[in-house]
Amino acid sequence: MTDTIKADGERAAPCAGLRIGDGAPDFSARSTTGDVRLSDYRGRWLILFSHPADFTPVCTTEFVALAEAAGEFEARDCALMALSVDSLFSHFAWLRLIRDRYDVEVRFPIVEDPTLVIGRAYGMVAPNDNDSATVRTTFFIDPSGVIRAMTCYPANVGRSTPEMLRTLDALQAVDNGPVLAPANWAPGEALLAQPDASLDTVFSAKGQTDWFMKETKRGARK
Repeated sequence: MTDTIKADGERAAPCAGLRIGDGAPDFSARSTTGDVRLSDYRGRWLILFSHPADFTPVCTTEFVALAEAAGEFEARDCALMALSVDSLFSHFAWLRLIRDRYDVEVRFPIVEDPTLVIGRAYGMVAPNDNDSATVRTTFFIDPSGVIRAMTCYPANVGRSTPEMLRTLDALQAVDNGPVLAPANWAPGEALLAQPDASLDTVFSAKGQTDWFMKETKRGARK
């Protein structure tokens, strides 16, 4: 997708079925922090995530948790951007309620997508869907605008903020060299070396797994 999507429906976008390694489709839209354009975030990490609707219980807990952790994402040079079909004024009213009830201000942009044009372009909803009731998708987008990881949860299960941070840490750690992040990896723990695709290495390894399971430097948080 080479041109820009506009959330007012000026251009219809197909359901894209994006994959890891694809470029994140650019778009411009209104948000709670003013007009935003995805490509303006090039040069830093961006987490774009959708939520089914404002004034819903699971989404409210997510936004409180993410607002409280906003400084941790910022410390990793990562911006947050939310998306839903609700109108801009619905977003405003919901954020006022969150501030008054939970004493936390949501300062990252929440984009309005009333026509589902952005959701469809990202494959969050099917072409014939009329609402985003099942949408809770997260895209981890690197500084070059490439999708590096994706998660998708049902409407009745909320995201884990610690896991979002851990995923971001792991993606940034593996970008520092030809290394791998093992299961449950956390900053400060050992990373794994890329296996050497050489038969001599396989035969000369002391242990049965040493040729493909080798710890390397410890990965620090960005």
